Amino acid sequence: MNEYFCNNINMMEKRLSELGTGKTAVIRHFENDDIFLKLMEMGCVPGEHLIVDQVAPLGDPISILVAGYTLSLRLNEAEMIWVEEVV
Repeated sequence: MNEYFCNNINMMEKRLSELGTGKTAVIRHFENDDIFLKLMEMGCVPGEHLIVDQVAPLGDPISILVAGYTLSLRLNEAEMIWVEEVV
């Protein structure tokens, strides 16, 4: 198990899939290890800031700005990323 895998959810945190367009957040941890390496390779690392750029009309996929580029994620992938919204 990696150090970023966590089952204890902070009440200030929410899933990336719950953020609306234009919202900024910091990646805190991942829900499970299934997609951990894939997301890490794409720049989704804990502590990284991101912005929800676009959400498709039916909600899937979403587009985020992270690590200096635009990344498209399926909703089921975004649900595995726990973030803390920056207000």
